[in-house]
Amino acid sequence: MIQFNCDGSLSTTTKWTIKNCTSTSCSFEIILNEKVMTTFSELYIPSRTLAYGVYQLTLTVTMIDSPSLKASSSVYVRITATGITANLVQLGTSMVTRGDQQDLLLDPGTFSVDPDEDTFDATKWKYTYYCRIYDLYNFPNIQGILLSIDDSRIDPYNPSCLSYRSGNGTGLIFGNLTSSPNSSLTVLGGSLQLNQIYQFMVYMENRKNSSIQATGYVLVTIEITHPQLIAVGCVISPMCVPNLEFQLLNPTTQVALFTICIGTCTNLQSIKWNIYQGSDNSTSSNSTQWTLFNNTILYENIWFFGTNTSNFTATDLLFLNNLQITLWRFEVVYTFQSAISTSALNFIINQPPANGSCSINPLGGTITTLFTIECPDWYDVDGIQDYSLYAWTTDISQRTIIAFSPEDNFQVRLPAGDNDTSLLNLVVYVRDLAGSVTQVNISSVNIIADLATINDLIDTITNLSSTITNNPIVRLLSSGNQNVVGQIMTSLSQEFNQMNNDNLDKAISSGIPAVDISVSSLGSQTLQQISIALNESALINYNIQLNSLANVRDYLVTFITNLLITTSNSIILQSSSLVQLTQSTNQLTRNTLMLVSNRCYELSAALYAIFEKISYEDAQSASNQLFQCASNILNAVNGPLQGRTEVLDLDNSRANVISTDYDTDLESAWSNLSKIFLMISY
Repeated sequence: MIQFNCDGSLSTTTKWTIKNCTSTSCSFEIILNEKVMTTFSELYIPSRTLAYGVYQLTLTVTMIDSPSLKASSSVYVRITATGITANLVQLGTSMVTRGDQQDLLLDPGTFSVDPDEDTFDATKWKYTYYCRIYDLYNFPNIQGILLSIDDSRIDPYNPSCLSYRSGNGTGLIFGNLTSSPNSSLTVLGGSLQLNQIYQFMVYMENRKNSSIQATGYVLVTIEITHPQLIAVGCVISPMCVPNLEFQLLNPTTQVALFTICIGTCTNLQSIKWNIYQGSDNSTSSNSTQWTLFNNTILYENIWFFGTNTSNFTATDLLFLNNLQITLWRFEVVYTFQSAISTSALNFIINQPPANGSCSINPLGGTITTLFTIECPDWYDVDGIQDYSLYAWTTDISQRTIIAFSPEDNFQVRLPAGDNDTSLLNLVVYVRDLAGSVTQVNISSVNIIADLATINDLIDTITNLSSTITNNPIVRLLSSGNQNVVGQIMTSLSQEFNQMNNDNLDKAISSGIPAVDISVSSLGSQTLQQISIALNESALINYNIQLNSLANVRDYLVTFITNLLITTSNSIILQSSSLVQLTQSTNQLTRNTLMLVSNRCYELSAALYAIFEKISYEDAQSASNQLFQCASNILNAVNGPLQGRTEVLDLDNSRANVISTDYDTDLESAWSNLSKIFLMISY
């Protein structure tokens, strides 16, 4: 975080430089594309931007008024390869159905996924295939060493999958023998036995680095008909992380699936989804036993949506109400006129972070007090991604994000607590790299508003003081750190909103009609009008405070509308702060509205760009804030137009200022209206 220790202007320039490092030095500067913003106090580099290697990231901050005053700080980052996903069939479907006389194509060279690349390069890998008869036997092996599907040796305890197999591999055709040998395998029709379930496995090894490996599985049920192949995949693929035979499933998020019918899919009569609970049967044949979930109809359109369509959704309530179940199967059944095709995707619950705790110190203070959040000892096999802090007073559904951090020890400033008790409730979300979350309630704290600091800020801004850069709040806002700016903006906005409500109540109790000075937002409490004579001095006092706070918001808005947008947490934090800032719609100048409107649009565009990569719950949280932001803007714009709120003094003065490029020369061509109209017509 950038901190200032000077009495002069806080205007600075920030610049990130990225250098590629060798074993001896970091001398080669990398020029990134224009989408990577390098002039903010924070740096966000999207995935697949940097090649594998070690990089030096350096931030340099320079004072504009004194360019010789600058400071730099560096950090070193290593970019490593992400593990590939080995898929034997399209979308990584867990189970498919084939006819006993149909060929079975297993094609990991085509269907596997490399997150680091746009397409999968099959030529970089070696492929070895294995098969076993599921539920009955393990993979054939000799003294623990697996026998590949084309190995001529025989395991007397675990027979081969192929009915008519001979030493030369009859019934198997390996594809792409020239460019990427064995990257596909076709099991010819008639090679597999009717009414059996087979498990195929592919082991893939990187040709240049044998320590880089991947394994993929698929179950194949053999029937007498000629079913079409149905592929099942996740709508949000990053939320379905492969884990051997399963996909990881986060119990706090919904599962949204879609299907693709491959081949000739005419004469389709119906689609039906079935849900199964699994139990491990590893003591015998190393398989999973599946039990049908019988309450599908009971919870249709409550927990389950689209049970008779190609797109299916199960909400998080299914998993939260069945926490004892760790294995789930979602099976789709396509019924055609002449055949039934069944496919499924198997999931295992991603266990959330555990064994840790969270605490806060101190247990009380003001909105400017610096609190320390400590969350030590958290462990997760996938690794910890981040910690997010949320706060609320009395209604947990109104909780607001305060901060997010990849570190387990971070500092925050908190908004004021409940009006009566000053209590503020806190919860930390500890999230692993696969998206599973543990919620940790920490001690409630007593937070009161620092009215002296707030009033000093209001006076400084209202009086256009030359010492405004010395104000401690302005210094914090000038840091450009979105956590700090978001916290300060949320705390200040809540206090300003309370001041505005008090001002409205006082004005209405003095006889000023509520319909002339306010527009209530949806869900807000209706202001009660008192029928007494209008007090002119009350109207004057109301307008003085109204315009004073409007000027303050107009000044503060610039600090939040120029922050870097990074992750979904970033979008939620910034949009939440904007909602608080714009809640008092009668105090928003045209300039404030323009800046907030542009920022809400930028946040919406950023959310749209990543909505297929984040959980439904995160997308919903961000979109709810953005909808509220848009609603506040519309209310603020329409208030003066409909005579429901006062026209602000700052808007009046700006509207009556003659533009510097306005030409008052009557002899000028721009003063001749006929010429202007002629130019417009062209």
